[in-house]
Amino acid sequence: MRLKGKTALITGASRNIGKQIALTFAREGADLVLNTRQSVDLLTSLSNECKQLGAKTVNVIGDVAQPEGAKFIVQKGLNELGKIDIFISNVAIRPHLPFLDISNDQWQLVMNINLNATFYLLKAILPSMIRQSKGSIVVIGGQAAISGRPYTAAVSASKTGLLGLVRAVAAEMAPHNIRANMINPGTTDTQRRHPEWYPEDMNKSQKKLHSFEEIPLKRLATTQDIANACLFLASDDAAYITGEQLNVVGGRLMI
Repeated sequence: MRLKGKTALITGASRNIGKQIALTFAREGADLVLNTRQSVDLLTSLSNECKQLGAKTVNVIGDVAQPEGAKFIVQKGLNELGKIDIFISNVAIRPHLPFLDISNDQWQLVMNINLNATFYLLKAILPSMIRQSKGSIVVIGGQAAISGRPYTAAVSASKTGLLGLVRAVAAEMAPHNIRANMINPGTTDTQRRHPEWYPEDMNKSQKKLHSFEEIPLKRLATTQDIANACLFLASDDAAYITGEQLNVVGGRLMI
């Protein structure tokens, strides 16, 4: 068990990638602080699954995009489980809009959820990690952090900002034995709760929507593919890796 004795905070844990990370970490021996903003029933179901795998769990309903909400989430985890060794920053929104159609409010919303939330959570978590002289931070980015695409200006700016934040934190926290890395998932086989975020895909056939011509491995990523990458970076297997980004994209971005 690669995470035995460790405690992990996972935001956006109720579904898709966050859920799979939680289940994977539970199988590997971690106790879990599980967060969602509103999917209470889904989070409760996940928590029960993780308990069956042997994990202690704390469920925290809270908005990571608010400084006080982020502080509350971290403090509850610390109070109930005593420590947080691993932080997985997974919450994000991905609305696709033509650049000239993005309103100021939409821009700020994307920045607050995709970028500012990680800042708020790190401010709350890092003091305890510094005291224990260890920690692993894994931030979920995306292809938007490393390649330009139409209709993704706000998302790309926020995810690129995350990469800068990760690298700066990694450099500053290295003397405290705290690592920070970023995972960029490729197109992943998940449920889209907000198809309206992808208007350019509305009229595409399923075959066109999931064309594998640009993916050398000829398939979508699974949530388990992303969870496995998180497990590696969160564990001591990656003890000498910090300030890096791991592209889990099926070879799509080969140079």
